[in-house]
Amino acid sequence: MDEFIIFLKIGLTHVLDIHAYDHLLFLIALTVPYVAKDWKRIIILVSCFTLGHTISLFLSVFNIVTVQSKWVELLIPITIFITAFSNLILVGKSSKNGNISFIAGVTIFFGIIHGLGFSNYFNTILPGKPTEKLLPLLEFALGIEGAQIIVVIAVLILAFIVQNLLRFNKRDFTLIMSSFVIGVVVPLIIENPIWKK
Repeated sequence: MDEFIIFLKIGLTHVLDIHAYDHLLFLIALTVPYVAKDWKRIIILVSCFTLGHTISLFLSVFNIVTVQSKWVELLIPITIFITAFSNLILVGKSSKNGNISFIAGVTIFFGIIHGLGFSNYFNTILPGKPTEKLLPLLEFALGIEGAQIIVVIAVLILAFIVQNLLRFNKRDFTLIMSSFVIGVVVPLIIENPIWKK
């Protein structure tokens, strides 16, 4: 039980750590086009992200996939940028209410990329055989999922306050929040060490 709590907490803090805000930015960009009544769709997308994140850690634990961290550190802000930029393009269009398959597939892929960014650290905190890491990996995934739901609820509450009490419309809220996310991640992309040779 103690081990379960430890890895659950690691999963929670991995997402909720304000110093590692890339995960928070991705969740903001993923959530802002929706409202509370879309909660089932949002949970599906969040779970797809967790699935992708867990798949990449699984592949890393069994040494099936290894990626240089410099590439992952570039790809993570790019995935956030793409998610936020797609909000700007699709804002007010019915595609957000249509088929979820494409966006779910993209979200799984983005989860894989984000998971690769954590894979080296995850392997260092878990010594032993790969099979011994499977249960902690699932416990960690539960922490990730729980933390993501907390962030989604916070974004939906913020959306409710801004749209109902401050009288912003949904379109403006989506544009403002997505632009904010883009404003944070563009410097991360531009200043990535990979461009400096």
